[in-house]
Amino acid sequence: MYQGKKVVVVMPAYNAAQTLQKTHDEVMAQGVVDSVILVDDASSDGTADIARTLKHTSVFRHERNKGYGGNQKTCYRLALDEGADIVIMVHPDYQYTPLLIPAMASIIANGLYHCVLGSRILGGHALGGGMPAWKYLANRVLTLAENVLLGAKLSEYHTGYRAFSREIIETLALDRNSDDFVFDNQMLAQIVWHGFTIAEVTCPTKYFAEASSINFRRSMTYGFGCLHTALTFRLCKMGLMSHPRFPRRP
Repeated sequence: MYQGKKVVVVMPAYNAAQTLQKTHDEVMAQGVVDSVILVDDASSDGTADIARTLKHTSVFRHERNKGYGGNQKTCYRLALDEGADIVIMVHPDYQYTPLLIPAMASIIANGLYHCVLGSRILGGHALGGGMPAWKYLANRVLTLAENVLLGAKLSEYHTGYRAFSREIIETLALDRNSDDFVFDNQMLAQIVWHGFTIAEVTCPTKYFAEASSINFRRSMTYGFGCLHTALTFRLCKMGLMSHPRFPRRP
């Protein structure tokens, strides 16, 4: 418990055998995490077998690959079932440092914000940390467009390091979101739609061979999906269309 709140880390995993142990050990070393839930999305490298040897870790395995978004849907459902008050998503590929977990948990536990993002852009060292130039440029262009359409002021929408209050997860219609990578973006749009506050903390950027990454073609699909999500949000906000992802308040 952290200030009377149960902190659960969820790990949406796919072929993360090489980095899982290191990530898990550093997560638990922070001293604020009650348990870890790892959902293995039909990996072929023994990720689930390694996960079952880790302490304080519950393992769930999809028999068929459901996609990054589909994996997260299972993660958050299991976290709520386990009684989590604060849910922190940490990728088991060690691309995002677990050292920020206490800070992210504290922001939510103290009631300051309902959502905290680990931003690779805030510190100004994304390129120096190894982010490819084309990804950095795409990140900046998409973020600008999304801030305009969503009426927000985030430094980036594309980080996979996130912490949520239980209230947010219970409120959002996550089942209406994609099972692919754009799930992350759709979730943030929903959070803004419902008026929840979002904080950002500076997160070092780490790119290396074992870290997961999507290729250029999938990145293009993701980018157009982000723009479609933001445009749908704006049209719903203007009353020009309706969408179950962005329900009208009674």
